[in-house]
Amino acid sequence: MHRLLASRRSLSPTLAILATASSFAACAPWDLGEDEPPRVDDPGSVAIAAEPPPAISGGTLAVSRSAVRAVASDPDRDRVWIVDLQAQTLTAAIDLEKGDEPGRVVEDDAGRFHVALRRGGAIVTIDADSGKIVDRRAACPAPRGIAYDARTDELHVACLGGELVTLPAGPGDATRRLQLERDLRDVVVDGDRLLVSKFRAAELLTVNADGSVAGRQKVPQFTLSGQEFVPTVAWRTVGLPSGGVAMVHQRALIAPVEVVEGGYSSGGCDGSVVHSTVSEVGTPDSDEQPRLFPALPSATLPVDLAVSADGASYAVVAAGRNEILITTSASLNASKGFEGEGTCIDAQERVAVDGEPTAVAFAGDVVIVQTREPAGLHVLGTPGSFGNRVADHVITLPGESRKDTGHEMFHRNASGPMACASCHPEGGEDGHTWVFNPIGPRRTQFVSGGILNTAPFHWDGDMSGIEAIMDEVFERRMGGVHQGPRRVNVFARWIDSLPAPPVSLAPDKDAVVRGEALFHDKTVDCARCHAGAQLTSNESFDVGTGKAFQVPSLVRIGARAPFMHNGCATSLRDRFTDPACGGGDLHGKTSHLSEDQIDDLVAYLETL
Repeated sequence: MHRLLASRRSLSPTLAILATASSFAACAPWDLGEDEPPRVDDPGSVAIAAEPPPAISGGTLAVSRSAVRAVASDPDRDRVWIVDLQAQTLTAAIDLEKGDEPGRVVEDDAGRFHVALRRGGAIVTIDADSGKIVDRRAACPAPRGIAYDARTDELHVACLGGELVTLPAGPGDATRRLQLERDLRDVVVDGDRLLVSKFRAAELLTVNADGSVAGRQKVPQFTLSGQEFVPTVAWRTVGLPSGGVAMVHQRALIAPVEVVEGGYSSGGCDGSVVHSTVSEVGTPDSDEQPRLFPALPSATLPVDLAVSADGASYAVVAAGRNEILITTSASLNASKGFEGEGTCIDAQERVAVDGEPTAVAFAGDVVIVQTREPAGLHVLGTPGSFGNRVADHVITLPGESRKDTGHEMFHRNASGPMACASCHPEGGEDGHTWVFNPIGPRRTQFVSGGILNTAPFHWDGDMSGIEAIMDEVFERRMGGVHQGPRRVNVFARWIDSLPAPPVSLAPDKDAVVRGEALFHDKTVDCARCHAGAQLTSNESFDVGTGKAFQVPSLVRIGARAPFMHNGCATSLRDRFTDPACGGGDLHGKTSHLSEDQIDDLVAYLETL
């Protein structure tokens, strides 16, 4: 059932399709070249899920403090599973509302489990003994992280829109709503303070009991063999028993990337321009000197992290390789670097999992792995005499198949150290500006919200459609395997199914109304290029930024900082107030607008 991989592998530096691409061509994704769609059980064909599954977010599994029960969110099927780990049997399957997309799970002192509904905008409370939902409460449009505070018997919910919401663990509405920065991910209770991670920036905010933000901790830059990397995409952040957190995140190359035949390469641990690591942040000794934790080679798409009860062992889900990496805090700390120079270290154990792993948790010394397709919980026992864990049991979770070739192509990369989702996590973007030689700096672009009708692609508009992306970028530049037209179209179909993230409510509705009027005012001239369902004309113009660039979609623009093709604007306001970055009046006539009018325009853009 599991292939145990004890030694380090030699890997080719094949990269995923979207490292530079923004999206794909305006083709008919449902036209598969045959009269009927392929059957999922036909091994010679592609698989198409009846309902396109969401992009992987990871971190959907919780084990009770008694280690006898597991509760798993299933965002592919809008369901929550309850499993008896001692009997190794399914005890309850709880159906949620369609489109809820359940995510993080946390247990309170009363033994109830609380689940964040990523698109349902709510928290559901589950009585695990009865297998029933006992409460559903609104939290924010896009809940992401959730934590239980035993001191106050409260829940804290971190949201994509920057909201940090506090609710009683028992019945009752929210007791506090703070507005922090956008792109919040996980929240951890650390004494009388909260530690809140930011997803794409891989930063940690410290929030005092009174709601004030006391500080920000950034993971330091990393240099390996003369190549510099910056932290990006904090997939999962969990608390440590001794205080502070462990954060599994990626690092992205900031040195120029050579665009060559056969693949981009950094010369790093596994030749990739992106690698993964686990960093300890906010720990009692972390303020003395920033520590650089080693790169983990071939930990492609590290969507989840679990820490053992004693804090000694870490388990990481490498979803891009269908593997679980298990190592120790001592091993990582023994290999850490200082003053910018980093190292590489392989995990002590690599366990290949049949299925598509998305979440992991410890139950004592045993590792529990959740797979999305087929749905199941894999119980990995303690290491044997050769240091490798064995698969004791697989608990099958029944339900409809969500196997989808497009979804798999986006997340999976068995032969290389990156996947498409490495640069486009959850179908979005990593917030990184790549420097491609000889192309120049190019900010990763957004691929959710229905983007097939925005061709041509790339900032330069040099990719006429998805076929061009596959031929030029995936095959020639990245050394990828040729994909036939059926697989290309299925890939495009899945990409185009990705919905844009939920948008938070505007704090000042009057400002939004005024900003909308300015946006459509011909003297300001925004709507001439940014129009239609995707808010783009699909054309290229020189708007005073050095050359002609493709007009980007403004769908969910407020959540996509930094802005412009080179990431020069850290905020939407900067885009309008810095002519050297935004292009001045060649890029919308805004120099005559007052400060208040700029604020109104930004308020409107943040609602798109």
